[in-house]
Amino acid sequence: MVKVMDRLLLFLYSVAIGIASIVAIVAACGGFSEKWLNEVVSDFTGDVRAVQGSVIIVGIILFLLSVRFFVVSVRRDSHSAPSINQRTEHGDIRISVETVENLALKAASRTRGVKDLRARVRVSEAGLGILIKAFVEGEGSIPTLSEEMQRTVSQQVEEATGIPVAEVSVFIANVTQAPTTFKSRVE
Repeated sequence: MVKVMDRLLLFLYSVAIGIASIVAIVAACGGFSEKWLNEVVSDFTGDVRAVQGSVIIVGIILFLLSVRFFVVSVRRDSHSAPSINQRTEHGDIRISVETVENLALKAASRTRGVKDLRARVRVSEAGLGILIKAFVEGEGSIPTLSEEMQRTVSQQVEEATGIPVAEVSVFIANVTQAPTTFKSRVE
């Protein structure tokens, strides 16, 4: 929500600064006569002090928006993709958590009888904590299937990333029925 608000404010700020820039350029080039500007201001408000107050308020708003966008531009993006950092003798390695989740999903999908997989990865000092949520077909042993999935995911993720896997939790969300095929009888 904050990013959407910042984008909207940036758009409005850009439009306001663009219009102000065009007016300033035209005025500096002598495009407006002083008499005409005074007439416009007096026709618009009838009171020069009200225009001064409006200009001051708009100036303060534009200044505050400028400060906001300055802070946003120099602040580190805390919402960047979380990653797992490793240091090797050759330098640093960063692996995104999303990459580890995709590796876990790929490994879990090799287990027969599972469908609609989801993965979530937690990083801790002990290693990676991986949660696999799955639907299974109702024909096999759920504990056996879960253990096989845990073993496969743990091995594949450790092998691919070099990061120890502390635990793989499997949550079986539901049991689905395999589509039955009907054989037509020929009489």
